[in-house]
Amino acid sequence: MTETVDLVVAAWQADGPLRDVPAALAALDAAAADAAAQGVRLLVCPELTLTGYDIGAYAAELAEPAGGPMAQAVAAIAQERGLAIAWSWPERDGDVVHISAELVDRDGTVLARHRKAHLYGPDEAAAYVPGDGHPVVAALDGYNVGLLVCYDVEFPEQVRLVALEGADVLACPTALMDPYETVSSLLVRARAYENQMAVVYANRAGTENELTYCGSSCIVGADGVDLARADDQAALVVGTITAAALADARRANTHLADRRPDVYRGLNR
Repeated sequence: MTETVDLVVAAWQADGPLRDVPAALAALDAAAADAAAQGVRLLVCPELTLTGYDIGAYAAELAEPAGGPMAQAVAAIAQERGLAIAWSWPERDGDVVHISAELVDRDGTVLARHRKAHLYGPDEAAAYVPGDGHPVVAALDGYNVGLLVCYDVEFPEQVRLVALEGADVLACPTALMDPYETVSSLLVRARAYENQMAVVYANRAGTENELTYCGSSCIVGADGVDLARADDQAALVVGTITAAALADARRANTHLADRRPDVYRGLNR
């Protein structure tokens, strides 16, 4: 990584609404304005940012192709507020729907897209098709930012692929519900530490239908230590990632350099 400025990031822990895209866009705009006022350069949003997560059979109805009206509206917010936004939506591709995430820069340019590779539970499997898991990483102000969605981060192999693509920061929209808070408090920190990259993990708060979200959105440094963490209420969590801290973590922790891929051939089964 070349010499660069500090990267101020935020995780937006949103609370509703469900299946009300205009209201969600207004809430996102307010969060982006708040983030911009705090100097945030990258705002990470929850999974299925504008539709709500627990949309079940409505996924096909709400789905839009890449570059559709929701994407255009988010790009306009990024331009208006002057920051990059990592967000998620139900992406229609022909006859199928994916849970997708997109990183859009402050000029409205799409820097990266990722389709969720690991679907969680029978409801997701019934509504969506998994992505191919190919790692995506994009440059943002001298940092390499990778994208994953929710359940993806719980698979060390998937996160390692992003790290091997050179990611300094992982942006992860999620919809983590009770009783799985340990994912945020334990697994996200482990993924940051073992891959020597910062993680911005943006969850939901409140309830949708029968689901209660556990919050705990966080920004974790490459040393596995929290830079900022929310409780279970709606919040905007802000933290700063620095090139110096990344370098320090990578000097202290050499997991990537010490890997032995020849030993792991058994994983291909």
